[in-house]
Amino acid sequence: MNIKDLLRDGNEKLENKGFPHSHTPDPAGSAGITRAYFDSLLVELRVLDSAEASTEMRLFGESFATPVMTAALSGLDKVHPGGMAEVAKGAAAAGAVMWAGIGGEDELKAMIDTGAKVIKIVKPYTDTDLIFAKLAQAEKHGAFAVGMDIDFFFGRRTNVPPPFPMSPKTSGQIKSYIQATGLPFILKGVLSTQDAGKALELGAAGIVLSHHGGIALDYAVPPVKILPDIVRVIERKIPIFVDCGISRGMDAFKALALGASGVSVGRAVMAGLASAGADGVKNVLESFTLELKRTMSITGSPDLEHIDPRVIRA
Repeated sequence: MNIKDLLRDGNEKLENKGFPHSHTPDPAGSAGITRAYFDSLLVELRVLDSAEASTEMRLFGESFATPVMTAALSGLDKVHPGGMAEVAKGAAAAGAVMWAGIGGEDELKAMIDTGAKVIKIVKPYTDTDLIFAKLAQAEKHGAFAVGMDIDFFFGRRTNVPPPFPMSPKTSGQIKSYIQATGLPFILKGVLSTQDAGKALELGAAGIVLSHHGGIALDYAVPPVKILPDIVRVIERKIPIFVDCGISRGMDAFKALALGASGVSVGRAVMAGLASAGADGVKNVLESFTLELKRTMSITGSPDLEHIDPRVIRA
């Protein structure tokens, strides 16, 4: 099954399972605004003296085949039996990093036991002991890194309460979480130069630019739009990842060209899982990477460290 057919089949199955995919974006919706901004960015060709590109990504001392990673998904048993472990299998087979959201200790262990490099993202629970327990579990079972969803303390913008009590975190609290683990600690939900600067000062090992797929705030700035400003603040001192709206390899290239270290894919990974389990996840990640590699090669971008941001025309 080619990638278009796989995604079509997977998205139909997702909708049938209660995971709708809006085809008529809300004018105020951050997801639609982000998609429109991605589509507005044009790309130069630079073909003379170009060569086949490498998509290898180095992160926290490890090497990966691709900078295209899974998003921090959760609760995928309804999509496929043992859904999170299946995603981990697919990510490992594709040589990609897996991010994981809400879930229990046994599920986390099952993901890590597949051989995938798993980054465990913890919600900003009001219960501080729960946060420290989740961080300890991740370290105990061999997670690759940990982090926190700093933008999710109000839950969804529809005023539906989050499943567990959550609350905003102070810089002091974030620093205590960073110091509580020997794993790299990443802040997810950064969408301003102010928060990016604070993350750097607090000792975060990386940041994820994200508006939580549009559910955090209407009219949120697209992560890829604010990316160049944040790149100037971070100055390559820590990796910057882009989440939200990555729906093909070209989207990944645009984010990488503007300064991202890697990107996360959510809906397409879920569609791959729904259609063909771990093999579907692997096929999605590899297809995105193949398009990324072709785009890099035809824009004179030999590797991830040498993509000229001037190839992007706004």
